[in-house]
Amino acid sequence: MFPATRISRVFASSVLFLLSTRAALGADQQWLRISSDHFSVLTDAGQKKGREMIARFEQMRAIFGQLLVRNKVRMAQPLEIIAIGSASRYAQLAPLVNGNPISDPGFFLPGEDRIFIVLNVSDPECWRTVEHSLAHYFLDFNYPPTQPWFDEGFAEYFASIDFTAKKVELGSDPELPKPYLISPLVPTTSPDAGLKSFTEILNSPVWLNLTDLLEMKNRVVNGQEGTHHTLFYAQSWILVHYLLNQNKLPETGAYFGLVENQKAPVAQAIQQAFQMTPAQLDQAVKEYFRSSKALQAGLDESKQPNPPATPEPVSTMPLPFTVDDVSASAKSLSPAEGQALVDEMELRIPERREQAIRDLEKLAADQHTENVIEHRALAWADVQKGDTNAAFEELESAMQINSTDPWTRFGLALAAYRSGQKGAHIRGLANTMESLQFVLNEYPEFAEAYNILGWARLEGGGPNAALEAMKVAVQLNPRREDYQLRYGEAFMAARKWDEAASVLDPLKLSQNPQIASAAKKDLRDMPYLRKFGIPPQEDATSKAKTAPPQTKPDRAEKASDADESSDDDAPKKEPAAAAPDRRPVRFLKGTLLAVDCSNAPGAVLTLSARNKTFKLRVPDSKSAVVVGADSFSCAWKNVPVAVNYKPGGTLDGDLVSVEVR
Repeated sequence: MFPATRISRVFASSVLFLLSTRAALGADQQWLRISSDHFSVLTDAGQKKGREMIARFEQMRAIFGQLLVRNKVRMAQPLEIIAIGSASRYAQLAPLVNGNPISDPGFFLPGEDRIFIVLNVSDPECWRTVEHSLAHYFLDFNYPPTQPWFDEGFAEYFASIDFTAKKVELGSDPELPKPYLISPLVPTTSPDAGLKSFTEILNSPVWLNLTDLLEMKNRVVNGQEGTHHTLFYAQSWILVHYLLNQNKLPETGAYFGLVENQKAPVAQAIQQAFQMTPAQLDQAVKEYFRSSKALQAGLDESKQPNPPATPEPVSTMPLPFTVDDVSASAKSLSPAEGQALVDEMELRIPERREQAIRDLEKLAADQHTENVIEHRALAWADVQKGDTNAAFEELESAMQINSTDPWTRFGLALAAYRSGQKGAHIRGLANTMESLQFVLNEYPEFAEAYNILGWARLEGGGPNAALEAMKVAVQLNPRREDYQLRYGEAFMAARKWDEAASVLDPLKLSQNPQIASAAKKDLRDMPYLRKFGIPPQEDATSKAKTAPPQTKPDRAEKASDADESSDDDAPKKEPAAAAPDRRPVRFLKGTLLAVDCSNAPGAVLTLSARNKTFKLRVPDSKSAVVVGADSFSCAWKNVPVAVNYKPGGTLDGDLVSVEVR
């Protein structure tokens, strides 16, 4: 042990070292951009480390697809990884808690443009710290909206993934203590120190009632989940653990179809989907947990003086591919470009933002280090402050350096989008659509780019063109209710009232009060708009309370003046109120033999299952609920599927949803 005076001198020296190296960060570093099919890694740790990190993420992406039976895994928001080779340099970039860097050797930064993942690759297991967040990222774009227990339970199960040279290990307790250490000279903060692991929590005889667990709402404040060491997370994890390892994903999909789409009570949905009462399912999960010797062994090992780095797995599966199998290219960057890219990431960390701005301004002021990254990054910071005029100035400087840079182009669209909030004049609307085409050429699955494109087309008076963009945005990210709201409003502007009502009606029950309020207002206004072509008059006070940020009261008027009018725009007779459909939802797994679209927009699916042939009707193939594929296809033939449907006769019925395997 060092004496106290020795410790204070070491700490003081380390602070001076961090301050001095902060100014030189990037100046003497060799930066590489490593790119694979789906990921990009910026690193100063050399090509070997960069390739290893990018291969780990390709492997995790493949395992996600295998766990949830997805042939295609969408990544509808660009993701950039920064792999730092030095622990002390990483400490200068990590978020702070009580003035000290976080203890985890990796962190995940969400944003409206990109996702940033930053790793301290001096820790070989650093990538495991972002597995939970990465699972949420994949779920957002590849799985329909679900209840919080499934999302959190799956994310925790995903956080147990580890790789050996020959296999994938899964199922261990992801909340066992982790011996993370950034640097012996840098104090760190671990908010979960001393808390119980999932296995310890579940060893208690007191569990939440299963129906209560399934109905719970997760507590997320400003995008932060809080501690995972709770009974809610522990039970959610072991329930998903049971469902995955007992091959009950089809039943789980049927359950969500009942509770999410049919609004069935949880207890009824459990009975119908799993053919068990809630008490029976609860007991099956408890017995599954208690029978797992690996979980108990992992807990016992974690309490030993020198616990293993990786707990004993519950199950294993073959590697999808090895690190050496991953094809990747490498490109050298200048020190100024590397530092600017790191500073661009740091802008997303509130406590690091001011320093990052100073660094970027210094780089941009020097003609020897000036580049497009610095100006587009400073523009992003200006947009966050609400100063879109300053943002446009920076973006004009960036355009002079590189007019085809996709993030400069997205910055122009984002600045225009923000400039038009709260009814203000929109600057740069005419160029927004052109800029977004540059972005979508580079990132063709970028949901937010389609969302802003839909907004721009709607503001420009092209509701039918807006519908095309918003349909893609909703398909790419089906969990974003604000996308669905804009989609419904685009239908209103195009005078497609029935379609608008079908999109907006479920949003009345949104847990987001702004979304629910805006949807209710649109539905209240719809009969008036349909009859008179303009919304009802409101006083300024009530309008301020109910209008969503980007909703314009004159969208219907713009639609009537547009060149895109058609027979669909003519007023339609109000349909009589239909009696509720009380038929039960049933589940089938089989082979889709063919799709008959001769009576478009309707379709008939011929399905072979249980040695029988079923005919399932779809009234409108464009609005069919599809999982596992981008959209409904009339060309499907001999495709493995799982369907939820409402029976008509013995071998026919009406499709509720189809999942393409």
